[in-house]
Amino acid sequence: MSDATPENPAGPATADADGSAPDFDTMTRDIADVPAVEVITTVAVHLMSAAAVNLGLAEEGDRHKDLDEARKLIHALAGLVDAGGTEISSFHAAPLRDGLKSLQLAFREASTVPDAPGQGPGEKYTGVVYG
Repeated sequence: MSDATPENPAGPATADADGSAPDFDTMTRDIADVPAVEVITTVAVHLMSAAAVNLGLAEEGDRHKDLDEARKLIHALAGLVDAGGTEISSFHAAPLRDGLKSLQLAFREASTVPDAPGQGPGEKYTGVVYG
C-alpha cells in the first residue's frame, strides 16, 4: 500500500470532463422530471435484460449462464411488475408481464432440477406459470 495521496480521491464522479464540479441541482431536477412510469419500466427492462443474460439467452450464452442469479432477478422483476402494474396502466404493464412470463418459462426450461409448480422464480407473485 502506498502512502501517496491520490489526486482525485472521490473518483471521476466528482468532476466534469472540463474539471469543473458537476451541477447536482440540475441533476436532481432532471431526475425529478422523469415520470414514474418511465422509471418503473426502465428498471423492469434492466431486470429483464440481466435475467436473460443469466439464463444464457444472450450471445455466448453458456459463458454467462447463472441460474441462481437469474432466479433472483426474475423474482425481483415479478415483485416490481406485481406492485407497479396497477400504477403504470395495463398499456405499459402488459408487455412487462409477457416478458416476465417468457423469462419464467425459459428458467423452467433451463433448470436441470425443475421447481414444483408455484415454486419457480416470481411465482409467489404471478401464480403458477404454464407454457
